[in-house]
Amino acid sequence: MFTDCRGGPVHPHAISQAFERIARRAGVPVIRLHDLRHTHATLLIAAGVPVKVVSERLGHAMPSFTIDTYQHVLPGMQADAARVFLQLVSPDAPVSREKSEKTR
Repeated sequence: MFTDCRGGPVHPHAISQAFERIARRAGVPVIRLHDLRHTHATLLIAAGVPVKVVSERLGHAMPSFTIDTYQHVLPGMQADAARVFLQLVSPDAPVSREKSEKTR
């Protein structure tokens, strides 16, 4: 997928090392490059993007795999779903804007 300046293959470890150098220079915590993928998925799910969409973005064959992997994000979303449903069936009902502790 990546090539060097002569068109040859780049060893995957070289990409990870470059990412680590960039993170250190930027003064941000150094994490594994693969952790960016998890961060991407977690943030999308927590923001309410449908799991099917997140699953497709990650290239997972089945959304159930995505749900199993990122289920830690889902419990706090239940309260948010309940508030949305309440507003749909009773638009005049008072709504708490507080997010649950699990989604923070």
